[in-house]
Amino acid sequence: MTRKKNLCTLNEVLPMAELGGYAVGSFSPRYTAMIRPVLRAAQASKSPIIVQISENEFGWYRLTPQEFAETFFAVLQEEAITVPVVLHLDHTRHHITIQKAIEAGFSSVMMDASSKPIADNVEYSKTVVEYAHPKFVSVEAELGRIGSADFIETDTDEELFTKPEEARWFVTETKVDALAVSVGTAHGVYTVRKPRIDLERLQKIRAKTPVHLVLHGGSGVPAAMIKEAIRLPGGGISKVNIATDLEMAALKALGRGERLLNSEMNALSSQKIKVAQDAVFEVVIEKITHFVDSAGKAEIR
Repeated sequence: MTRKKNLCTLNEVLPMAELGGYAVGSFSPRYTAMIRPVLRAAQASKSPIIVQISENEFGWYRLTPQEFAETFFAVLQEEAITVPVVLHLDHTRHHITIQKAIEAGFSSVMMDASSKPIADNVEYSKTVVEYAHPKFVSVEAELGRIGSADFIETDTDEELFTKPEEARWFVTETKVDALAVSVGTAHGVYTVRKPRIDLERLQKIRAKTPVHLVLHGGSGVPAAMIKEAIRLPGGGISKVNIATDLEMAALKALGRGERLLNSEMNALSSQKIKVAQDAVFEVVIEKITHFVDSAGKAEIR
């Protein structure tokens, strides 16, 4: 497959974010029909963007890396998207899924071995780097444990914060391109616990390693809190994951309370799908403009 000129890796979009004092939103459409409004919003706001999906989401919504990638590339062409885009595989624990995603055209992948002892995490992550880098695919890993409210991306709500003293050793050993850090946020909807970001811990991690830092669990976190994390001296968070907010917007627009399978979403009438797409578009525009501050930061390619 010939790579489209505006299809990027994390290493092509995150350094500019660090220098510019903004982050790149990494949005999980979850349904293939919602890829379109995410990319439209990026183009409309002249923002770089990351479109992602996790291994668990393939199971929950019953779709494959190939199906997701095919829709992504079709929309990229049909909508004449010119802003820098990354097609990223989020939380993944199995090498076969990473292999299938790269074969399908994903430009970035994440090996999540954070639930394992750190020595095993290093070995799993290093193996993925050795496989992906020769294929010009960037690699994200996770150090520490990021809790989950909906159990889509992780299987436990146990949380172990990233230890700054381990961060330098981990990235030196693995040579990963980006590191997801556990500093207080959680995946899913905040109900009992309140979102927070341990800025002091984040600053210590930054001081020990120059690797791009990623914040998972961005949905529901106050914008002011996110901006503090982005604008830390020396460059803070440069990638922020946003998933739950998009799905909640789509389902609310449809008057639905329970998530749908991808096939069920695609089986809705075109009018209903458009209603959901419009809702997702508005959320992505709002996050780009007021959350990660990436509006107008794209280099049109």
